[in-house]
Amino acid sequence: MPGADQEAEIQLGVEEAYRGGRRSITLGGPNGQRSYDVTVPRGVVDGQRIRLAGEGGHGSGDAPPGDLYLRVRIKPDGRFRLEGRDIHVVAPVTPWEAALGATVPVPTPGGTAKVTVPANSSSGRLLRLRGEGMPNPRGQDGDLYAEIRIMVPPELTARERELFEELAAASTFDPRRPR
Repeated sequence: MPGADQEAEIQLGVEEAYRGGRRSITLGGPNGQRSYDVTVPRGVVDGQRIRLAGEGGHGSGDAPPGDLYLRVRIKPDGRFRLEGRDIHVVAPVTPWEAALGATVPVPTPGGTAKVTVPANSSSGRLLRLRGEGMPNPRGQDGDLYAEIRIMVPPELTARERELFEELAAASTFDPRRPR
């Protein structure tokens, strides 16, 4: 009688899932601990299974062993939020970059990408980088969404305060007033 298939969980960080590669894991079982060298496919997503052929339960007699399936769990990450193959990040920008437009760096699991912030952008605006999300070996890669978050200096210099006061006096913009 063939051996039974078995299942275990493997936890990966977003960057590890993005890049893929070799990983050693140790699993405990009724017969003690056992180590495995696992090839993590590039772009693996939460819930996906990795099959280790012949590493499951032992077969009786000359029957083949079952397979071991590793269910992937992606650990929460402070920089990246996953939605399927799409990756969401925060793009911190200064008030002047948001008002005037700029090109700013954003983190990605593979390094850094540049996004163009259009002039007159507000916090919460999503900028999409097509194909810069999780790789998909069987289809289209996910997208990266950079959410603009306007940041002000933690402490204003005297000159910065003066310039913001000039802007406040010259501007007629009021975000609380209906347009």
